Amino acid sequence: MQEPNWQNCSEEELWYYVGWHLESAGISSTLVGGAVVAIYTEGLYRSGDLDLISETLNRQKLVSILQGIGFNETKSRYFKHPECHHLFLEFPPGPVEIGREYPIEPAEVEVMGQKLKLLSPTDSVKDRLASYVYWQSRANFDQAVLICLRQEERIQYDKVEAWCQSEGHASVYQELVEAITREKNIE
Repeated sequence: MQEPNWQNCSEEELWYYVGWHLESAGISSTLVGGAVVAIYTEGLYRSGDLDLISETLNRQKLVSILQGIGFNETKSRYFKHPECHHLFLEFPPGPVEIGREYPIEPAEVEVMGQKLKLLSPTDSVKDRLASYVYWQSRANFDQAVLICLRQEERIQYDKVEAWCQSEGHASVYQELVEAITREKNIE
């Protein structure tokens, strides 16, 4: 696996590189959070970090693999490459869940013989809406709208609506639909 251009690699390029090395060493992880938004919005949104959740994390093995590809541990779950100043890695505790929804079945992308996992476009929308619902993050709501606009054919809107209802926030789905409609009318 060829190293990315550390000075200007995208979240997706860095994820491919790191995820491939982790999978090759037997550490399965799922990309969640803002980096997934960056991928699904084709770079219109930039996150600044990659959140990787591994439910079977062997910390000593993880540190060894990351050090082997040039990353240094800066805090207990943060890793930075000395040549990559715009992105860092974070390993929050699992499991992968969205609000009260668990388990989450991640999407997969094959990269040079390794299957890398990330939230699906639908689950990424739900993840951003969860931040809006539970932390009142308008920015995350706007990210959900942006994902819907860029990945419209891949979003399972019925599942987003059902998730909003199951979380007790059915009105958020209607708010999402209205925001998407407004944005489409502006274009």
